[in-house]
Amino acid sequence: MPSDIDIAQSVKMKPIQEIAARAGLEPEDLELYGKYKAKITFERLAKVNGENKGKLILVTAMTPTPAGEGKTTLSIGLTQAFNRAGHNSLVAIREPSLGPVFGVKGGATGGGWAQVVPMEDINLHFTGDIHAVTVAHNLLLAMLDNHIFQSNALDVEWRNVPMRRIMDSCDRALRNTMVGLGGPTHGVPRPDGFDISAASEIMAILGLCSDLKDLKARLGRVIAAYSRDGQPVTAQDLKAVGAMTAVLRDAAKPNLAQTLEGTPALIHAGSFGNVAHGCSSIIATCLGLSLSDYFVTEAGFGSELGAEKFFNIKCRTAGLKPDAVVISTTIRALKYQAGVQLADTAQENVAAVEAGLDNLAKHIENIKLHGITPVVGINKFTSDTDAEVRAVQDRCAGEGARAVEVNVWAKGGEGGLALVDAVREVCDQPKEFRHLYPVEASVEEKLETIATKIYGAAGIQLGPDAVKSLARLKKLGYDKLPICMAKTQNSLSDNTTLKGRPTGFTTVIRDLKVSAGAGFIVAYAGNILTMFGFPEHPAAENIDVTEDGTITGLF
Repeated sequence: MPSDIDIAQSVKMKPIQEIAARAGLEPEDLELYGKYKAKITFERLAKVNGENKGKLILVTAMTPTPAGEGKTTLSIGLTQAFNRAGHNSLVAIREPSLGPVFGVKGGATGGGWAQVVPMEDINLHFTGDIHAVTVAHNLLLAMLDNHIFQSNALDVEWRNVPMRRIMDSCDRALRNTMVGLGGPTHGVPRPDGFDISAASEIMAILGLCSDLKDLKARLGRVIAAYSRDGQPVTAQDLKAVGAMTAVLRDAAKPNLAQTLEGTPALIHAGSFGNVAHGCSSIIATCLGLSLSDYFVTEAGFGSELGAEKFFNIKCRTAGLKPDAVVISTTIRALKYQAGVQLADTAQENVAAVEAGLDNLAKHIENIKLHGITPVVGINKFTSDTDAEVRAVQDRCAGEGARAVEVNVWAKGGEGGLALVDAVREVCDQPKEFRHLYPVEASVEEKLETIATKIYGAAGIQLGPDAVKSLARLKKLGYDKLPICMAKTQNSLSDNTTLKGRPTGFTTVIRDLKVSAGAGFIVAYAGNILTMFGFPEHPAAENIDVTEDGTITGLF
């Protein structure tokens, strides 16, 4: 099988105007970025008006493994399959971050014959949205440091500024830095650091705002620092909102691209699934629902992260109700969750599959807690045996969920037709979608609910910093917001070493941070990095450009 980039470059893309027409968009609805990319105009977005004719289908996954579970590939393949089956379907995914692209994970444009293209552009600079987020975020901090230097009329407690600068790559050397060095003319020296751009609250705001007016209002509420008497110092206080909105104006417009089979694809916003809410934008979702009969989107990592936040942050914010959920899994991932070494997961081992199914069962339970019975999509590998697949299907049936083999990686939309039938069946069933907790509950109750019901923990424990932060956010009136848990994706628990379905553990909340503009409280469970480092041999070593301008070695 050729590499993903070889497959993508072998397919002749259609002009983006033709793709737009398939979605019911007119030429005047587009702002062209070359032949194969476009943004949707504000004028066209204003016509959506909350009229959601389509069914909302979320794709999530079991606990991730180093082999990958193919969630994005499945999402793209499913929408291709819907169109092959004669239905009008669109897909929306997040914009990839350059950190994983240059690091170890790779990009986020699917794989095999289920990809969005032009994959090189989407995985690299695309239409400049992440750059705009980076500039807007760092502009706010530059204006904060300038305010401190010029007069500090807001009495900023400059020695402990919670907001850090960002960049769209991995660089462990920048996790902790000092700024303002070099003497009196260079600013006020203070500790600082860098997060990756996808972890920025500005990125979360881009994903959760409903329009330009809402974007501006949310930016105004962003807390850049605190005064010495404990009051928030916001972007509005620093008079940065207008300039930040100007930088983000075009980034607020969703991007239109295409799949390898010419299905329209919306690609917009890119918050991480562990340190942020991990979903594509509300603007793209509402547009896609207005244009399609079956609208497919994904959420980052497993159900206890992306899906939980999709339900309790994104859907709550936008007033959305999902009609179906697909959990992506692989036979290899199930064996890995049972303790099989990654190198041995291609060997038949029905007993390991059965043991690993405890992890998948918990993810099925998590979706059911929100009132929806999921479909399980088994992403096919050539090493899978009939006995292993039957073991998955039998256990899922016992959990009340249908499991279907999916082969969109090798066959494109054709390999997802059986999944289409299963998803349509769930869409047509009566259901009562529900949120996991009321936002009016106390912060402690919300944390306890997520940890015990979704992770399977025995309870929670607040660390010293979390206790202090909780007291402050209660005093400032920020406690009636949804929770955005920052937790490892490698385990249902907050301990990366615990595989399968751990029980009896305590989820330790290290700290709490208010993202007032995004509208949620970030709870840090465990030691979660917001700036990552490259491995010994990063993927960037293999990327090159030929003399004719063709990018190679991307994936």
